[in-house]
Amino acid sequence: MAQKPSIPKGTRDFTPDETVKRNYIFDTITDVFRLYGYMPIETPAMENLNTLLGKYGEEGDKLLFRILNSGDFLSNTDAQTLSNRDLNQISRQICEKGLRYDLTVPFARFVVQHQNELTFPFKRYQIQPVWRADRPQKGRYREFFQCDVDVIGSDSLLNEVELLQIIDEVFRRLNINVVIKLNNRKVLAAIAEIIGESDKIVDITIAIDKIEKIGLQKVNEELKERGLDNNAIEKLQPIFTISGNNEDKLNQLTEIFKNSSIGTKGIEELSTIISVVNDLEMNTKVELDLTLARGLSYYTGAIFEVKAIDTEIGSITGGGRYDDLTGIFGLNQMSGVGISFGADRIFDVMTALNIFPEKVNSTTDFLFVNFGKNEALHCLKLAKILRNRGLKTEVYPDSDKIKKQMSYADKKNIPFVAIVGEEEMKNNIVTIKNMKTGEQISVVTEDFRLLERIVVSSEWCVVGSE
Repeated sequence: MAQKPSIPKGTRDFTPDETVKRNYIFDTITDVFRLYGYMPIETPAMENLNTLLGKYGEEGDKLLFRILNSGDFLSNTDAQTLSNRDLNQISRQICEKGLRYDLTVPFARFVVQHQNELTFPFKRYQIQPVWRADRPQKGRYREFFQCDVDVIGSDSLLNEVELLQIIDEVFRRLNINVVIKLNNRKVLAAIAEIIGESDKIVDITIAIDKIEKIGLQKVNEELKERGLDNNAIEKLQPIFTISGNNEDKLNQLTEIFKNSSIGTKGIEELSTIISVVNDLEMNTKVELDLTLARGLSYYTGAIFEVKAIDTEIGSITGGGRYDDLTGIFGLNQMSGVGISFGADRIFDVMTALNIFPEKVNSTTDFLFVNFGKNEALHCLKLAKILRNRGLKTEVYPDSDKIKKQMSYADKKNIPFVAIVGEEEMKNNIVTIKNMKTGEQISVVTEDFRLLERIVVSSEWCVVGSE
């Protein structure tokens, strides 16, 4: 008996209906990216492991999918390492490549390799899948798409503002109510500094990045496990509970960090971004959140995270400023900032809220009913004319019962069915049925331009324009 087919945990198949909806998300995001002058690139699904390792922190390195070397991958592994069962060391010897964890590190590698071909500041977008060996759960997958947009080669905070505008416009078009959480890694560094634990900034950010998932008490327990003493943890509590509007929070932080140069710099950057955003009167609320840490170790300035307001699904967009990511590949002093839209989570949000536009489900404008061999040949010729005019058109392949053909149109959300029988062929006309209202109209085939402006009643939609 054949084994029942399956797919790896944390991955998904997508039906035509789901794929059309996902493409709607991709197309919407891409349109906004292009509106702001960003250009597309693509990078390989796999990278050399030395490109990926050490760029995401200890937690990120554990989630890298590694690819076994081809051929006899154990040939270069010494017996001592194998006998010691040192998995880390074994992995390094038998795996030279890994699936990309995100699109940002490959982007940094791309910039360094192609620096002489690029115009700086370089504004790029990239929409491709990434892989993480994470524990699958609701809203968290092992294979998922990221939609990244970055600008590199500029220190200006106007780039941060522009990215916030892009977030605002994307979610306005997708009709998702969101809030943008904003913080700055310099502020987090200052927090570590004033509690006397500057050398534990990575441990602190990894822990407090989990506050929303596991709560403050468990974060405090993790901080203790990571070596912070009770006095340092106690000093953190008032900072985590700072409240008020953005201005109130900034004023309180200004006082807290008055003796910290890095903290003062972080507050200045946040104040500038928030001030400009307020002047632009964006629709989306921007909220200063001191518990936002973004665990990736390469962030150095502003960090962002976007949450959907009407459903609980975690972050659906995130990113931040990285001052010297390209430095790890030999190109120093190349600051950049970027954000990544989580297309899979956005899809889940829109599905849960049932907010995909009705038109997304319709991939065909016209379906020609098939009454037989002669009628089908006639319809194929007419369909060719409609397709040449840019109308998405199908001819039903079999001369099945009319009820079955109409059911096919219904299930595919095809708005118009074209009926051509013997009478229509004799009189050189096509009968068009509106599947939503049931109304019909006859159109002379010599002038198919009429099909592009069918408006028989308020229920009928315009198919196109001349």
